[in-house]
Amino acid sequence: MAQTSWRERWGLWRSLLMYYGIPGRQARMRRCYGQFIQREDLCFEIGAHVGNRIMAWRALGARVVAVEPQPLLMETLRRRYGSDPAVMLVEEAIGAAPGEATLHISTRTPTVTTMSQDWISRVQQDASFRKVEWDRQVTVPVTTLDALIETWGEPAFCKIDVEGFELAVLQGLSRPLAALSFEYIPAAIDVALGCIKRLEELGHYEYNLAPGESHRLQFKQWLSAAAMSEHLGRLREGSGDVYARLAGVGGA
Repeated sequence: MAQTSWRERWGLWRSLLMYYGIPGRQARMRRCYGQFIQREDLCFEIGAHVGNRIMAWRALGARVVAVEPQPLLMETLRRRYGSDPAVMLVEEAIGAAPGEATLHISTRTPTVTTMSQDWISRVQQDASFRKVEWDRQVTVPVTTLDALIETWGEPAFCKIDVEGFELAVLQGLSRPLAALSFEYIPAAIDVALGCIKRLEELGHYEYNLAPGESHRLQFKQWLSAAAMSEHLGRLREGSGDVYARLAGVGGA
């Protein structure tokens, strides 16, 4: 791999500290994901970043397919998890159809790297994003969720966090999954609303959400698609993950 710049090294260490260095975060993640994941379950992590969810899922006994297109982050994942036979690392992006796409990398804040130029334009209007720079572009291979399932099997849980490309990921899925999550952000809330609409085309789901990196579900009673869409439409700040499970499957 080419020598990394100081900006890339700083961004990587920032992510490692943010996602591995906060006390109690792994315990909260295990409690949250333990509602969906059983020992020996297969899980997909779409947008693995530095892999803190891999650690939590492996602690639950799951097998993990971790997808990450950023070269530096995949190098980090290979160092941390490459020797684990229950972790399959895939250096590709996920989209609506196989091919290639441009990845817009923020070297200082790699957590907001994205394949959506439209998403960049929208979030830059938010004060928390105004100092973010997407200063590097690379062409990456793209595959689909359907292709991953054909290769590895159907996951019990699928996490999707790809900075505004979540709907495109779901457009490459042709069957309902038992449970999954996808990111929401008010500056581009139509992406999350589109994800709900797409899931309802595949099956009948119920919804919950965890604000920020809390890994705590907000609602005791899961919401319908309409109720969750209404709730998301009222949000003006913050971000987090929407959780969806097939109606009648499990209980949290």
